[in-house]
Amino acid sequence: MKLGEIAARLKCDLEGDAQIEITGVAGIEEAQPGQLTFLANRRYRLAVSKTHASAIIVPRNEDGVSLPFLRADDPYLAFAHAIELFYTAPRYTAGIHPTAVISPSARIGANAHIGPYCFIDDDVIVGRNCVLHSFVSVYRGARIGDDFLAHSHVAIREVCQIGDRVTLQNGVVIGGDGFGFAREPDGRWYKIRQSGITILGDDVEIQSNSAVDRATVGETRIGRGSKLDNLVQVGHACTVGEDTLLCGQVGLAGSTVIGNRCILAGQAACAGHLHVGDGAVLTAQSAVSHDIPAGATYSGSPGIENKIWLRCVAIFNRLPELQKSVRELEREIRELRQQIKK
Repeated sequence: MKLGEIAARLKCDLEGDAQIEITGVAGIEEAQPGQLTFLANRRYRLAVSKTHASAIIVPRNEDGVSLPFLRADDPYLAFAHAIELFYTAPRYTAGIHPTAVISPSARIGANAHIGPYCFIDDDVIVGRNCVLHSFVSVYRGARIGDDFLAHSHVAIREVCQIGDRVTLQNGVVIGGDGFGFAREPDGRWYKIRQSGITILGDDVEIQSNSAVDRATVGETRIGRGSKLDNLVQVGHACTVGEDTLLCGQVGLAGSTVIGNRCILAGQAACAGHLHVGDGAVLTAQSAVSHDIPAGATYSGSPGIENKIWLRCVAIFNRLPELQKSVRELEREIRELRQQIKK
């Protein structure tokens, strides 16, 4: 594909030879002649002069680039669209594998691809164009929308609801029992029946081996367009808003409410029954036990405002020096007291 055509399709401004042939895309350090790369992070600015790529996507205000380039408002997003120009997702032929077990009362939409050893229970409804890879289990009464994609070993528990264009990567569990137990007088734990459901909105994607538990009563809900990374745990009766990111190993205790367009970075955690406002950010390994206002950025454990946390970290790095100074001051005070006594 000619570079000029790529620029037009990505709606970028081209500077350089429009007739250059582009055969694929790659990262800035791995790119080879004939490939298109991108610069979105300033830390990779020095790599621009070393890359072997034939062209690069850069920010609008970028200067000093010697190879042909495309100016974009968001180079990372433009590169995401460029990938789709060269690589298409696999397509699966409609059909049901003979080893799949499907209840007679289940309703499967048109153009379904149901792979080996799938199980679809009574009264399940699955929309059009679904793809269920091997060993996917859908329990009774579940409702699944159109264009659903479930990779192998996904489990969707009873009566859960899934919207349109949802993707579940390998090993995801939707609607497993919430972690609910009441202590009996003799100290044993009595299991609380998890009678609620889990609901996933449209355009949700959940990465491998994550779990969204069903509610004890009511519902656990993941809002439209939200994305959950690998090994994320969403406890019972939580609500996650729209277009929110929960990164790897994030954990939400029961009844947590996360707003719209929030970002919880890797290994962030929320205690139960708290509210995180719209647009808030919890940086990596943060742990919060109280409500977070909209638009705020919190860090550390226990979580505090990011600006305060940065000052605390700066002080922490100086602790050995400060300790030495305190000991010297204590020694001087002892010596002064001894002189006064004399």
